[in-house]
Amino acid sequence: MADKIRWGILSTAHIGRVRVIPAIQKARNSVVAAVASRDLDRARDFARELGIPTAYGSYEELLADPNIDAIYNPLPNSEHAAWSIKCAEAGKATLCEKPLASNAAEAQVMVDAFARRHVLLAEAFMYRFHPQTQRVKAMIAEGAVGEINLIQASFTFDITGREDDIRLKRALAGGALMDVGCYCVNVMRLMTGEEPDDARAFARIGREVDETLTGILTFPSGALGHLDCGFRALTTNTYEIRGRRGRIVVDPAFIPASNRETVIRYYHDNVCDEIVIPPADQYQLMVEDFADALLNNRPPRFEPLDAVRNMVAIDRLYASLPGH
Repeated sequence: MADKIRWGILSTAHIGRVRVIPAIQKARNSVVAAVASRDLDRARDFARELGIPTAYGSYEELLADPNIDAIYNPLPNSEHAAWSIKCAEAGKATLCEKPLASNAAEAQVMVDAFARRHVLLAEAFMYRFHPQTQRVKAMIAEGAVGEINLIQASFTFDITGREDDIRLKRALAGGALMDVGCYCVNVMRLMTGEEPDDARAFARIGREVDETLTGILTFPSGALGHLDCGFRALTTNTYEIRGRRGRIVVDPAFIPASNRETVIRYYHDNVCDEIVIPPADQYQLMVEDFADALLNNRPPRFEPLDAVRNMVAIDRLYASLPGH
């Protein structure tokens, strides 16, 4: 292995085209070496558009390429497990899109498959790598709000007009909680440093999946978390952390623009401090961390079991839905 990781892209998914592939191409320790689609012409067009040297007409060909060190897997949620496990069997380190799997049991099977073969696996929750998130986590550790009492997180957008979107398909493990609510669950677990001990949810179900969902998580420390997520509301992505000593508001939280500063608002002692965070490409930071882990034979910053624990919380929310 040279000083740069050679990435293969498993499918021509939109998130890869607009976010992750450009980030890999900018990363100091990575190159995009190949892309695969089940349609060779589509793979060739995609490769030509993004300047990728090799295109394959099947996923199997990509996994068999000895010149590929790592795979980025942005397939539909329902296909994460099967194809990631094939990556493990091929000895390919894998960065898999969130959520890691369709449920916690499936996620555990994935993690076990990589662990048995001593192959790296990570879940692509890119917001965790943004300096904004790291700063908030440090503020919590320093006691900026005191003991956390409440966390509120929201992530919504309007999918209207795209009714054939995979996120609206039950068979593909779609749904608002799976697609955007998983961020809300993740940030609550990250900031409390705890796993929820109870979960309750209510949802508006569309033709196949939850299109709007609100939920409550309780944590062993006594902190309460409220989340809302959905496909039928104006875009928002924010979280707020409250304690007796202060309140932290982060907006935008999960998908800040990579070319603009972000501002953390910290309310305390009847004042509001605005903490300015320089622009950062959180996708690039995520890719570089994973590639560094592979190059330096160390674990990724966030262990794969964290993805299983996130799925456990998601499963509990779904299981609590009335009529489930």
